[in-house]
Amino acid sequence: MAESIIVHNLDVQELKEIIDTSVKENLDGVFDALKREKNETLLTREETFRFLKIDSTTLWYWTKAGKLNSYAIGNRIYYKKSEVLSSLMSSKI
Repeated sequence: MAESIIVHNLDVQELKEIIDTSVKENLDGVFDALKREKNETLLTREETFRFLKIDSTTLWYWTKAGKLNSYAIGNRIYYKKSEVLSSLMSSKI
């Protein structure tokens, strides 16, 4: 019985508003998590310069200048898609 809820003095409209608000808050959290997860994909160097529609040497210069962060896994270089997008939005490039 610990999970039961007793509702007193609420009409149907008030109950509906409470439920709507609760559902919207929970869905917003789920959608935010999905957006973060989708943008956290790692891009290879080739995928990154094709995504940005630039030459590979330009990508190298931007990385060396600190305009883009790169991550080394073994002998491979990767870029986080979310960081590439945020660099574009903040006019870092």
